[in-house]
Amino acid sequence: MPSPSQSSPPHTPSSNKLSATSLTMPESFYLVDQDKHNTLVSAAYQARGFAKDEADEAAAMAAAATWHGNRTHNALKALHLDELFGSAIGGCVPNAPIELIPSRFKATEVWNANKKLGQSVAKRAFDRAIELAETYGVGIVSVDNAFHYLWGGGYVIEAAKRGYIAYTNCTSTLAEVVPFMGKTPTLGTNPHSWGFPTTDILGFPIAIDWATSTCAMGRVQQLKREGGTLPPLAAVDTDGQPTTDPNKVHALLPFGAHKGYGLSLINELTAAYIGGSLPLHRGHTPPSKDEKSTTAFFFQIIHPEALSGQAFACQRSQQENLKAVVENILTQGNEKSILPGQLEAQAAQRSEAAGGLLFSAAEIDELNTIARTLDFPEFAKVPAP
Repeated sequence: MPSPSQSSPPHTPSSNKLSATSLTMPESFYLVDQDKHNTLVSAAYQARGFAKDEADEAAAMAAAATWHGNRTHNALKALHLDELFGSAIGGCVPNAPIELIPSRFKATEVWNANKKLGQSVAKRAFDRAIELAETYGVGIVSVDNAFHYLWGGGYVIEAAKRGYIAYTNCTSTLAEVVPFMGKTPTLGTNPHSWGFPTTDILGFPIAIDWATSTCAMGRVQQLKREGGTLPPLAAVDTDGQPTTDPNKVHALLPFGAHKGYGLSLINELTAAYIGGSLPLHRGHTPPSKDEKSTTAFFFQIIHPEALSGQAFACQRSQQENLKAVVENILTQGNEKSILPGQLEAQAAQRSEAAGGLLFSAAEIDELNTIARTLDFPEFAKVPAP
C-alpha cells in the first residue's frame, strides 16, 4: 500500500466540504513520524519471527488505520492480537507460504494462507483481485486458514482510491456474539467493509465499514476498568438476558436485532463455503486434530465499467451519474448528513496537515514500552499542531 501521506487532502463540493478544523479532537494528540513508527512496528513483528516483507505490510496497515483516525485497530491492537492468539501460540505462523488452490474459474482464486499474518495476506489478496478485475471485470479471492487482518476499511479505502469498487468480509478470531434470540455466543463480531471510488467527486472514497455487533468487547473491558454502563440491548448475561452492566456481560448482541444477525450470518456462511472453522472452536484449541480454529477472508473487486448499463439519464457519463446521485441524496435539508468515509477522510486530512501519525499520550506510552523492549529510541510527546 502506498504511504497514506501520499494522498491529497480531501475536499467535497458545496456544503459538505471538509476542513482540518472541522474534525474535533476529544483529547490531546501527539505527533509520531510515520517512518519511525513503521520501522518500530516492523521490528516488533520481525522479533517474533516474521519475515521483513510481511512485517512491513503489517506496519503499513497499522499506520493506515492511525492515519485515518481508527484507534481500535492500530499497531498496538495488532501486536496485542498476535500476542494473545497468534505467533506466540501457533495461531499465526511467521513467513508461512500462501498456497493457490486449483480452480476452474478464471475470475476467482482460492488461497490457503497456512495461518500467515492476516494483514500481509489481505494486502496481497486485494492486489490480486484488482488484477483479476482488470481482466474479467470482477475479481474474487477467498482465503482459508487465515489470521485476523485487523481493519477491513483500510483495504477497501486503498482499493477505492485506485478506482475500484471493493468489498471484504471475514470471520472474527473469537465467537463473542449471540444469534438473535439466543444466549450462547456462536458468531464473531464479523465486520463488513465496502469502498467506492468517489474521490474525483468528493475528494475521498465512500467507505462503509462496521462490525455486526452492537459494540466491541474492548468497549466492555474499558467500562469495567473505568466504570459506566453499556447502552441498552448491547449485551447479555449468562442467562441470555440483556444487561447494561459490563461486569455481567457474557456475550454481545448483534446490532439491529435480526438485521445485524443476518449480516453477521453472511460472514459465517461465506466462510463455511470457503472451508471456515466452526465458530465455537475459532481462536481456541479444536476438539480434534481434524477440526480447524482459523478465520476465513472474502475479497471482491469490481471494475466500475463492468457495471455500466450505458443508458444514464440526461446523457450523463457514469461518473457524472454517480455525482448526481450523491448530490441528490444530500439534497436541501440533508446538508449536515455525513457520508460514510467522511470522518476517516477528515482524520487523514488532519494527519496530512500535522505531517505524521497522531497518538494519545497513553498510546505513546505503550509504543515506548515496545521501543524499550527492542532497544529503540522512545518517542517524545510532541503536541500535534
